[in-house]
Amino acid sequence: MPPPICVLAFSIALLALACAPARAQVTDLEQDIRQRAAAIESKLIAWRRDIHEHPELGEQETRTAALVAAHLTKLGLEVRTGVGQTGVVAVLKGGKPGPVVALRADMDALPVKEPTGLPFASKAKGKYLGREVDVMHACGHDAHTAILMATAEVLTAMKDKLPGTVKFMFQPSEEGPSLYAAFTGGSWGAKQMIKEGVLADPRPDAVFGLHVSSGLPVGRIGYRPGPAAASADELRIKVTGRQGHAGYPWRAVDPVTTAAQIVLGVQTIVSRRTDLMKSPTVVSITTINGGARFNIVPDVVEMTGTIRTYDADVRKGVHADLKQVAENIAASANAKADVEVIELYDPLVNNAKMVARMAPVLERAADGNAQPVNQTGAAEDFSFFLNEVPGMFFNVGVVPADQDPAKAAPNHSPNFFLDEKSLVVGVRALASVTVNYLAGAKTD
Repeated sequence: MPPPICVLAFSIALLALACAPARAQVTDLEQDIRQRAAAIESKLIAWRRDIHEHPELGEQETRTAALVAAHLTKLGLEVRTGVGQTGVVAVLKGGKPGPVVALRADMDALPVKEPTGLPFASKAKGKYLGREVDVMHACGHDAHTAILMATAEVLTAMKDKLPGTVKFMFQPSEEGPSLYAAFTGGSWGAKQMIKEGVLADPRPDAVFGLHVSSGLPVGRIGYRPGPAAASADELRIKVTGRQGHAGYPWRAVDPVTTAAQIVLGVQTIVSRRTDLMKSPTVVSITTINGGARFNIVPDVVEMTGTIRTYDADVRKGVHADLKQVAENIAASANAKADVEVIELYDPLVNNAKMVARMAPVLERAADGNAQPVNQTGAAEDFSFFLNEVPGMFFNVGVVPADQDPAKAAPNHSPNFFLDEKSLVVGVRALASVTVNYLAGAKTD
């Protein structure tokens, strides 16, 4: 027999009374975060501008890492440098026992030339795959680094109130290595930091990260449970025929026409073979190289491209289908196709329970301006952290209020522009999800 309604009401009331101190504690912590973040906003902007003016490519972020390490050391944290080449890790022990939260920011820039105009525009040069290039923070990692530096300062000032531990991870090479080609093997960025023990001693119970977005208006936070960003795999196809005179193509085996047929054939992998109810999928051939003269059928044509999926099984199936389609089309022309797929980044999958729990926190941090967003076709190596630890990755809009995000220059563009009003929102968000997790129960 079910208990009387009055008993249920009394039980609920007792539960509410039991939870009230925890809610009050979190409310006080969030208010403290808001005040402290506002107090250092000018410093936050100055850090971002300094890092923006002095960008560095993946695994070469020595100046940025030194700036970060000096700041964390000044805060009195336990600091470790040289993690994953140039990464910096610091640990903040709260005044009360509790779980461990890890926060991550990436530090590397891109081989992009920045237009003049900003007083802190980059004039930096760097080495990319052996050649000198212009360097720019065209993806906003300068903002990520500055936001986490400020978050570390805010939370350190509150450490006596924190029920747990916070690990700050400043990561190199999210965009990939700059000193060697990714397809040559090895690991970098998040994967390399994990190999070197960044998730040990202490091991986090949750991990959080953010990315500034040119697809959202300034100050808006976007989040998504489950698969949120695509995997990224590099596709390389070598088509070998038999060289000959272009006036006598029947005496040759033409890898050019064979490559063209393969380009068309692989499109059927998405349109006819892949279950799009499980995962949106993209296969793009982006380079084709072969031949040296107008009247010679070449011996070889080489193609490269990218594969994007959001599901591990779909990803595996697409890889197998690519090999089958390319090899059989080539064989039908008496040519040969060698297919290589290099897995670079896993799909980024947010923990659904964590997103449900933290969505109201993000709404408060963004003054109600937070909402679910669509999946992105871009990839992000924060996925490797989420493979190991429950957590979530969210976006912070940076498009000025008087601009249409649909028309704004995207991340990776030389015209990418960031409204600095977004920075303090990022600090509030990262710090708030941290204290809310520390103050509550674990999320599976």
